[in-house]
Amino acid sequence: MQATLLSVLALSLCGLARAGVLLHVPACPEPHGVQTYPHPELCDHFFLCTNGTVTLEQCENGLLYDGKGAVHNHCNYNWAVDCGARKADLTPISSPGCLYQFGIYPDSPGCSSTYIKCAHGEPHQEACDAGLVYDDKIHGCQWPDMLLEQCNPEAVIGFKCPDKVPSNSVAAKFWPYPRFAIPGDCGRLITCVNGYPRLITCGEGKVFDESSLTCEEPELVPKCANHLKK
Repeated sequence: MQATLLSVLALSLCGLARAGVLLHVPACPEPHGVQTYPHPELCDHFFLCTNGTVTLEQCENGLLYDGKGAVHNHCNYNWAVDCGARKADLTPISSPGCLYQFGIYPDSPGCSSTYIKCAHGEPHQEACDAGLVYDDKIHGCQWPDMLLEQCNPEAVIGFKCPDKVPSNSVAAKFWPYPRFAIPGDCGRLITCVNGYPRLITCGEGKVFDESSLTCEEPELVPKCANHLKK
């Protein structure tokens, strides 16, 4: 089915100017709704069908089309798209703080819990979730112990993992990843991985039980019963 739809759109290329102007409007495969289809040659262009009307669209600078991108106008960040044999113009259109008009960049050269997200050439500072730092290799946030060359997990988390824990302690039950409570915190805990701390947040609807070092239903942890209502 998909191949048939693409074939119909590919045949319409004879009516498209290289500049992206539609000279002859082809019929969309679907008469209703919104559908998108890849351009057979260009990774930064795609076909947009809206209630039976087709237009040739171009992704914003820094974005490419992959059929599942939701960054802006059906396009995704260029580093997240496999274009295959399709070509794309990856020339940056830079503005202060932004290499491309759309992109994600480090906020600083060192260890940072924030990063820069550019949209329409405007940089905006974004924060990682608590306990995480920005990793430029994945364009996202990461555990600090995965970035030891630039980060000190103990400084980020504010906790130093002990070399040993008493064998009869609750923490020892989770060895080799012992757990520790954060005094007064009903939603998070610390677990040590290879000697480095990670800040873990309980799942939605759960609270942390200091006695068992596990995340439980709120009714099972009376002292934290009101935590989720805040």
